[in-house]
Amino acid sequence: MKLINKAILFVLVALIPMVGCDTENLHNLNINPQAVTQIDLNFIFTAAALGSASGGSAGDNRYIDWRTNIGMGAYLIQQLANAGGGIAPGDKYTENFESSNAPFEFFYGDALKNISEVLRQTGPGGYDEGNKVNMRNAARILWVLNFHRLTDFYGNIPYFEALKGMDGVFFPKYDKQSDIYPALLKELEEATAAMSATNPNEGFSTADIIFNGDIAKWKKFGYSLMLRLAMRASNVAPQLAAEYVTKAVAGGVMMTNADNAWVPMSEGPSVWINQNGISRAFYPGDGGQPSFLSKTLVDWLKAGATTADEVDPRLMILSGGIAQWTANAWIPTNTDPLEQKGMPNGYDAAGLDELEGRTVDQVATYSRINFLMLQRDDPYMLMNAAESHFLMAEALERGIGSGISGTARGHYEAGVKAAMQMYTPFDESLVVTDAQVDAYLQRHPYGVGKPALQMIGEQLWVSKFFNWWEAWSDWRRTGYPVLTPTNHPAGVTNGVIMRKLRYPAYEVAANANFQTGATLPDLFTTRVWWDGGN
Repeated sequence: MKLINKAILFVLVALIPMVGCDTENLHNLNINPQAVTQIDLNFIFTAAALGSASGGSAGDNRYIDWRTNIGMGAYLIQQLANAGGGIAPGDKYTENFESSNAPFEFFYGDALKNISEVLRQTGPGGYDEGNKVNMRNAARILWVLNFHRLTDFYGNIPYFEALKGMDGVFFPKYDKQSDIYPALLKELEEATAAMSATNPNEGFSTADIIFNGDIAKWKKFGYSLMLRLAMRASNVAPQLAAEYVTKAVAGGVMMTNADNAWVPMSEGPSVWINQNGISRAFYPGDGGQPSFLSKTLVDWLKAGATTADEVDPRLMILSGGIAQWTANAWIPTNTDPLEQKGMPNGYDAAGLDELEGRTVDQVATYSRINFLMLQRDDPYMLMNAAESHFLMAEALERGIGSGISGTARGHYEAGVKAAMQMYTPFDESLVVTDAQVDAYLQRHPYGVGKPALQMIGEQLWVSKFFNWWEAWSDWRRTGYPVLTPTNHPAGVTNGVIMRKLRYPAYEVAANANFQTGATLPDLFTTRVWWDGGN
């Protein structure tokens, strides 16, 4: 016992000088000197903008484009076709869990997560509260871009409680798409109004890889997005649509290709992040996805032509022709516009052989995407002026909103011109002259041979090449172009073109709010709120 008491006394005596010393150094031992204590919002905003191209697939920029934009969208709206190889559930209406899961996983997990951080740190209680006004409101526009894509894929989704894990909300409730859309439109209204060239720059022009800090272009982007969402809701919420069509055109939408929203891409330094995900998906040895154009698209571009000059000039821009893979490039072997041939949708290789009455050499038979538009450093288009013109033409034809200057025909023709002449950022050789545009419009006069709304819808469809998930949404809303469904034996929809994506199984199982809030039944043929075009 005496030995124990002596030991305790010794320890107490030893502690006396430690109690009296400066303890700051001791506290610092628990601090990681390399830990990040403040996030560079300029970097986060740039990452959010980059992630808004192809959904921000963390770790692999091909993922969501390959599985959903291409694998579903491009085939569902019959601009591409696939008789085997790669990922193509949209061609034959089959189930691919990755194609359905990808937007839910990556929009929430990458682009929207970064956008949310910018908004959190520039909002109440954030370390940059009240600062970086233009960056904050540009982030709000990107927030709408990404959330409207997400809800358009699935219908009802977590919105008002989404991305609040730091606040302890781990299983957010689902919100109706009919409630989400008005909130998105209000977000756009506030964000575009708050952006101003008189606001302090605070690094925004350096962080902004889309418009390099050009506030006027950001406003046009925001108002054009407002016009898109307003028209998308027009079949089911005409009053909401009219209100925001009017506000969008009053604010000023994209009018020329100089206004188009592009995200620049690069060969390096990261193959997984900086390169164009669409290009990588099609690149042999990387993604290797077949790049055959659909018969539906090729036939539409050739419709009524008896000479090469009468073919829609976009055919030999979107297609490099029939081509062979040689020396790390698709080298055209036949570029005669009249001899281009699209692959029919809904067939496997055996089905094509039976259809053609021979063993088909697919590479030597069918036209491909132009390889000049599939370079890994090609920019990624988010939105273009052609869409704004087509939507204004439609609004005028249907009497939606007010304040749109000009005529429906004038906006239709301006949209066709912008759509034909917007591809030079891919390669400077992809030029369509004013004379070619004029000749095309003379051969296809507005409202002649087809109803005006059908002509607008078809032009909107072809203008969304590469932005196939948006073309799918346009088709669901407008019903144009009129597509013939496929009915492959492996299909899961009984020959009905898919109308939405299915929710991820992990969300169905884990989130108790799913059964009471999601768009149900959770089938590919269930329609989302605004879908009433056909």
